[in-house]
Amino acid sequence: MTESRRFSLEKGPGVVGQCRDLTRQVLEQWLGPRGARERAAVDDVLLLVSEVVTNACTHGDGPYELRIDHSDDKVRVRVSDNSPERPRPEARHRPARSSGHGLYLLRRLSSAWGWVPRGRGKTVWFEVPVSRPRGMAL
Repeated sequence: MTESRRFSLEKGPGVVGQCRDLTRQVLEQWLGPRGARERAAVDDVLLLVSEVVTNACTHGDGPYELRIDHSDDKVRVRVSDNSPERPRPEARHRPARSSGHGLYLLRRLSSAWGWVPRGRGKTVWFEVPVSRPRGMAL
């Protein structure tokens, strides 16, 4: 069984924090109290939400939709923007650079990620494995 939440977003300052807060609230509802392993996975999701939304602001004229899905073993997040330009990861990560780390983090912290064309723009998505505490139903 999969649970989903979809949020329409307004352009402007604060959208990164708004998306992170919405994601945190949804994951708290779905996952309830967590152990250290689950907290680490949720922290990874929140960091990646910040990175993907920031990329949508920087390269895609801002995001217009955030969608969060949860199945028994993973969380999938999708961020849609109006730019058709595909994400282009650097061939080699350069830690000393002041920017350009978002797609590197996606590759390192998610179990899968990608993008698909959507309307005049695209949707960037990622998945992070996360388990529900025992005894919690969907």
